[in-house]
Amino acid sequence: MHNFYKKLIIAVLPLFLATFAFADVHVVDHPLVQHKLTLMREKETSSCEFRRLLREIAMFLTYEATRDLTTKQIDIETPISQMSAPMLSGKKLCFVSILRAGNGLLEGMLELVPSARVAHIGMYRDPETLTPVEYYFKTPPEMDSRDAFVVDPMLATGNTAIASISRLKEKHPKSIRFICLVAAPEGIRNLQAAHPDVEIYVAAIDEKLNEYAYIVPGLGDAGDRMYGTVDLLNKVHPGI
Repeated sequence: MHNFYKKLIIAVLPLFLATFAFADVHVVDHPLVQHKLTLMREKETSSCEFRRLLREIAMFLTYEATRDLTTKQIDIETPISQMSAPMLSGKKLCFVSILRAGNGLLEGMLELVPSARVAHIGMYRDPETLTPVEYYFKTPPEMDSRDAFVVDPMLATGNTAIASISRLKEKHPKSIRFICLVAAPEGIRNLQAAHPDVEIYVAAIDEKLNEYAYIVPGLGDAGDRMYGTVDLLNKVHPGI
């Protein structure tokens, strides 16, 4: 009986923490999402398969993140009769990809919402200081009339997401939501401290960061795994 309760706690604790430990964090725990994420975590998964799975999970995450978008009624005619039906209202959405790994999520999101506008923020994490360095920034016009969805597969320290959202806020979008695949508790806390108005949508909250600021157990460097640029000589300490 003791072992049963121990196993039950191990199984339930991550979901409990994900649900109650963080406000405004939405964990998309759909069985298909978790199944696909497990396949992505496998170190033997090919880059081609990794990209496909990421694109598919992106659709589920986008579905949840856009659940409360406003609609308006319009008059249409079906093959049977006329009717009033809902359509999205306001300016088109803006998906904001944090380069380069954000593009893996972006592809799936655009399949679901092909009319969305796209912004790009070029950020990389300095391996010595772990601070973000911007090298590119471009958004569509009229951002003050658009809802923005910032995307990056991994939320580790949160520094890159914080810097990207701070930069984006200079354009004054109507709202900002952050979508990621895997997050560390440290990254969530840091992002919420810097931008408490930004809701987070994530497929999994993992255990912690290691000494190299990589998520444990995580799935490695998402960008490297997407594009096959993993340095095998550095595979033990990928952050260096």
